[in-house]
Amino acid sequence: MNALRMLAVAGFALAGLLVVAVEWAARRDGSRIPSLGDVAAVVMSHEVGGLPVGRIAVFGFWWWIGWHFLAR
Repeated sequence: MNALRMLAVAGFALAGLLVVAVEWAARRDGSRIPSLGDVAAVVMSHEVGGLPVGRIAVFGFWWWIGWHFLAR
């Protein structure tokens, strides 16, 4: 494994740990930080002229993730 790949893996691991830390902080009693589920609910409920653009955006994001990281 070369150094650039290890740096990329470490970056993704750090990003994952940050997501876990923020979610943990959001679920504490009295926290004003929204949880990941709350953020997803707001995004998914967004509509423009009856078109569910939030759902389309989330679907597009997951498609992009799958295409770039899982399709091998």
